[in-house]
Amino acid sequence: MLYNSLSDLVAGLPRHYRLLGIDPGKKQIGLALSDITLMLASPFSVVKRGKLSVFAQYLKELSIKEEVGGLVCGLPLSLDGDFGPAAQAAKDWIMAVSNMSGLPACLWDERLSSSAVNRFLINEADLSRKKRDEIVDKMAASYILQAALDTLKPK
Repeated sequence: MLYNSLSDLVAGLPRHYRLLGIDPGKKQIGLALSDITLMLASPFSVVKRGKLSVFAQYLKELSIKEEVGGLVCGLPLSLDGDFGPAAQAAKDWIMAVSNMSGLPACLWDERLSSSAVNRFLINEADLSRKKRDEIVDKMAASYILQAALDTLKPK
């Protein structure tokens, strides 16, 4: 099931369940986990992109082990906010993942998330290209999930 908003997704979460952030890349998928209070996102892992059914099964198993109750998937809108082919592909993909895994999902604007993470890893962490390639996707997933979680905090 694909929710229209993060608030709707969170309203249906069982108590003390977490959210899984997803940065769906062409070659690999970055994953990040929230804490049970839904305040902090942490990079979790990177999964090679492959068969959808295998990934959905992995998410089912992960959801039991880590008490994940929902998915927050990055939505690659164009820089001007338009919903183009890449955004449609991401929406179709996460809808299929959600249906196959049984986990509810919502989309979150991910514009420039990978760029921001790469900039940080170059400027602040001073990592080589090879080391950045190993972690950028899970860091981007964490960046996306943290941005979403920050909207849940009371003002």
